[in-house]
Amino acid sequence: MYFIGKFKNIGENMTDYNKLAELLFPDIDKTPDYYEELYPQRNLKEGARVTRLAPSPTGFLHFGNLFTGTVAYKTAKATDGIFFVRVEDTDQKRKIDGAVEVMLQGLAAYDVTPDEGVMIDGTQKGEYGPYYQSQRKEIYQTYAKSLVEQGFAYPCFCSAEELENIRTQQENEDIKGYYGKYAKCRDLSFEEIKANIEKGKTWTLRLKSPGDINKKCYFDDMIRGKIEMPENVIDVVLLKTDGIPTYHFAHAIDDHLMRTTHVTRGDEWIASVPLHLQLFRVLGFKPVKYAHVAPIMKTEGEGKRKLSKRKDPEAAVTYYKQEGFPSSSVNEYMMTIMNSNFEDWRRVNKDADINAFPFNLKKMSVSGALFDMVKLTDVSKNVISVMTADEVFAQSYEWAKEFNTQLADLYEQDKTYATAVLNIDRGNKKPRKDIAKWSDIPDYISYMYDETFEENYELTGNATPELAVRILKLYKDIVDINDDKDTWFSKIKSICEPVGCTPNVKEFKQNPDAFKGHVGDVSTIIRVALTGRTNTPDLYAITALLGADRVQSRIEKAIKHYEEVK
Repeated sequence: MYFIGKFKNIGENMTDYNKLAELLFPDIDKTPDYYEELYPQRNLKEGARVTRLAPSPTGFLHFGNLFTGTVAYKTAKATDGIFFVRVEDTDQKRKIDGAVEVMLQGLAAYDVTPDEGVMIDGTQKGEYGPYYQSQRKEIYQTYAKSLVEQGFAYPCFCSAEELENIRTQQENEDIKGYYGKYAKCRDLSFEEIKANIEKGKTWTLRLKSPGDINKKCYFDDMIRGKIEMPENVIDVVLLKTDGIPTYHFAHAIDDHLMRTTHVTRGDEWIASVPLHLQLFRVLGFKPVKYAHVAPIMKTEGEGKRKLSKRKDPEAAVTYYKQEGFPSSSVNEYMMTIMNSNFEDWRRVNKDADINAFPFNLKKMSVSGALFDMVKLTDVSKNVISVMTADEVFAQSYEWAKEFNTQLADLYEQDKTYATAVLNIDRGNKKPRKDIAKWSDIPDYISYMYDETFEENYELTGNATPELAVRILKLYKDIVDINDDKDTWFSKIKSICEPVGCTPNVKEFKQNPDAFKGHVGDVSTIIRVALTGRTNTPDLYAITALLGADRVQSRIEKAIKHYEEVK
């Protein structure tokens, strides 16, 4: 790890550095010490981690953003720390109005809410702001001025054409960038710099990198372990011509002054770590700890690729809302791919709040979590299966009002009836798992409403149209929706012998040629008549909820159909 401390270029003319700093930043009258005092160390318990999400206002919330944001949030919460949101809006050309609010609303839907920073309504909360980078220009320039005073930064007057020429010259070189003999403005004298400024030439501020091309830097990634990379030797731009900082410079200052301890970000940033550690070094800051999250992958053919917002609808977080996946299902699924030990924990702690899980960065995948829609669907079925009917109704109703007005209209006819329908087979020791998302519900309950019931009289097993007619005619005369379940089932069994079936499935299996079917076939015929399906939740509960008139009407239609085809 880098040595922490401020460095001086021994032998350089410090007087010229001070004069240069005043020439470049005549309006900056504060010092880094001012901001160090303004933003003191946080008063948190030992081991508490301070993490952040730093979105750009570009308008799209990718599943990977949600995943990485959740990692940052869980890291803070697992240690009783702080999670904050800082908006990196220095590139005003890419800014989309309202994008930050949309992103924060998307995160909040999955319980990722900041303790401080930029809030959903655009306000800022906390003592370490402002939390919009565009409002921190003076802070960045104060530290830039300090670097110039120490000989660690200098103005560069190279034009776009000159920089392109440098890139052309470096086509066959291993290291590309503004460094060494290519750093044309690195050693300009104070007089040359002053003359250029007086001529009105624009300039960027560059880091005078202290890196050595023959040396390595080492860091301990919280997910990947120890990593060794070449030191940074590039004189990167710190401030652009408009005085606005680059991401590299701004993030080091912001994370230090906001007292961030752990930065979770995509692994595409690993290549920048040597530069970032170098910036912490020359600024005199203690480096943050980095946790580089591998991208979410997807199987394609025999290989894998990154989840793509261009190819994959599930890459957009809005997809899950539109499809009706409960946020709790998505959170549960994310945790299964976030920490390798979560599923074992869940098996032991079936009813525990997900926030009780001891999240650990070191349990994350180095190669990248594999997105699996089948797994998400299974996880969501489990989550929904243990919800109460009231919960299922409330959440699916909110979804329906936005995405399926026909379902919302059905609900609004009789909310008590709708809740009762959703309660069938719910609360059992082994609840059914028919619903994976709210968009499954219209089909799942369609036979419970005349408006959406689709007649289908296809039979399975030993059932025939002739047998169906005999069974339904008997059932029509004895069904009573006021019967208790035992009485109802006894009546179904009583139909068996008169139509040549057995009420005992085991007996049928032992001597199938002696019977036309068994009690299961009798139930199937009744089920198909009432629901148009061979597989449904509890037929007794369905019958009771449909009511006497619907039951009689549907049986009569079924009898008529089977009489015509037998």
